[in-house]
Amino acid sequence: MAGHSKWAQIKHKKAHTDAKKGKVFSKIVKEISVAVRLGGKDVDSNPRLRTAIEKAKEVNMPAENIKRAIMKGTGELPGATYEDATYEGYGPGGVALLIKVLTDNKNRTVSEIRHLLSKNNGSLGEAGCVSWMFQQKGYILVDKSKIAEDELLTAVLEAGAEDLINNPEEESFEIITSPEMLSLVKERLQRQGIPISLSEVTMLPKSYISLQGEEAEQVIKLLDALEDHEDVQNVYSNCDIPAESLK
Repeated sequence: MAGHSKWAQIKHKKAHTDAKKGKVFSKIVKEISVAVRLGGKDVDSNPRLRTAIEKAKEVNMPAENIKRAIMKGTGELPGATYEDATYEGYGPGGVALLIKVLTDNKNRTVSEIRHLLSKNNGSLGEAGCVSWMFQQKGYILVDKSKIAEDELLTAVLEAGAEDLINNPEEESFEIITSPEMLSLVKERLQRQGIPISLSEVTMLPKSYISLQGEEAEQVIKLLDALEDHEDVQNVYSNCDIPAESLK
């Protein structure tokens, strides 16, 4: 889990910085509107919408922004119609990349993603070339300063999670669940007063590729470039990068 841990946790810190620039807000607005268009505006019967709204609250998005995003999804307010798309490819060192986007123009987006990859020593692959290397899981972070590991482990197992990971290099415990159990596990932990700093459905690699030196730096640069693209919602990779390179 090391590779996911390092990148997920640094992404979490970066999200709060980017939120001030509006980058994260615009991506969440897209996700909320698409979730509403596909599954309706009832949070209880639309897990995708519920997750998107929870993410909005985690980065302190104003309630009015969330309301407008929902209205765009129902058609009560005008807005572009976005579609889901997933692109697969490779980065420096042969690392696998799974890139999830929401776009109103697939031709433009795939062209721009291909350009970003080739510019940063990567390449776009065919559908299915790397998706088999990942598995969908629920993922929760809990700050280590808020609770002892033994106490959290008991709570996590009782809540129905699959695993608790304590990486000594990181500031947060990682909790792994099935995608279907994510919301339930989160609610049960919160009822016990356990503060959660991040919760999401993610794609975890089944194995990792370790990178050092220049290759590690090239992958970080590529991941940053992809994350900064306005249509990219999430980037998943099977890279394992040393903490000193991430710093």
